[in-house]
Amino acid sequence: MSQLTHFNESGRARMVDVTDKQPTARVAVAQGKVWMLPETLEKIQKGRIAKGDVLAVAQVAGVMGAKRTPDVIPMCHPLLLSGVDVNFSEDIKLNTSGRCSITIEATVKTSGNTGVEMEAMTAVSVAALTIYDMCKAVDKGMEFGDIFLVSKSGGKSGMYQRGSVKGEG
Repeated sequence: MSQLTHFNESGRARMVDVTDKQPTARVAVAQGKVWMLPETLEKIQKGRIAKGDVLAVAQVAGVMGAKRTPDVIPMCHPLLLSGVDVNFSEDIKLNTSGRCSITIEATVKTSGNTGVEMEAMTAVSVAALTIYDMCKAVDKGMEFGDIFLVSKSGGKSGMYQRGSVKGEG
């Protein structure tokens, strides 16, 4: 198990000092899902949600969420992001609760002293919340979750790919 780095000698929370870390190109990809009634997905696809184009708004919200990550995650460093891309894929196959889904994937890039994993996961989370907000009038029972880091590259720890470590999903 790795040492927790967000605590000082007194056991109090701190922002990690990255001054001596070498800047490298860094990329993180995160993913999450929103489950909804098939009728809700159909309304999204046909542009029949009263608030507007759900996925276009959620895409912009995800980008904005990535950029604002240090405002909501206390120990995150403010970073100059060089790229944020948010994409969606729809799955009409029903789960055991009779809901279909939209998968959200965010890719965040920077060149710097620390990684962008939190920015990618924040982008996915904010996009999911936005889908809920835009569609709650027609489907208050929507659920979202399964938000996780798919991969990351750059920095001292190098490459991470989900599923490549024993015991990982």
